[in-house]
Amino acid sequence: MQRNIILIGFMGTGKSTIGRNLSRTFGYPLMDTDQMIEEQQGRQIPEIFATDGEAAFRDIETNVLHSLHKHSGHIIATGGGIIGREENRKLLRELGYVVWLIAKPSEILERTSRNSNRPLLNNDDPEGTIRDLLEIRTPFYRDTAHLGIETDNLSFDEVTAGIIESARYHFGSQE
Repeated sequence: MQRNIILIGFMGTGKSTIGRNLSRTFGYPLMDTDQMIEEQQGRQIPEIFATDGEAAFRDIETNVLHSLHKHSGHIIATGGGIIGREENRKLLRELGYVVWLIAKPSEILERTSRNSNRPLLNNDDPEGTIRDLLEIRTPFYRDTAHLGIETDNLSFDEVTAGIIESARYHFGSQE
């Protein structure tokens, strides 16, 4: 097993922020799949969705995930929908220790309402969309993750510390 820590979870659960914290604290470089896609494509994710559609975006996302197989010793923050494909769920578990960051729909709405770069929430009922997507995605997150952490009432430092300790235990038990 590769010694990466992979962060999965719905948008707004803290994957990018916790990823930066883990990178600083654990000393692993951070790789953000959404950022990698934007750099590779030369455009932002909302533009990819608008121009090419979600299916094309998901294809790009899967290709980026395949490209990470040569990496070990990294923090990998993923997009919220990356677990929608069975192939991706398998790849994520092969990449290392998978941590699912969890937040309540109301908290997700609060966190994402400040960011217009959320193409799936640009509609008249973003909280309803969050609930609908969570209903579909939660079983996939649960089946993919080695660990789930509810982030609503924890500081970034508390979440980071929990991940570091559990990852050390996980990697130690693999040796």
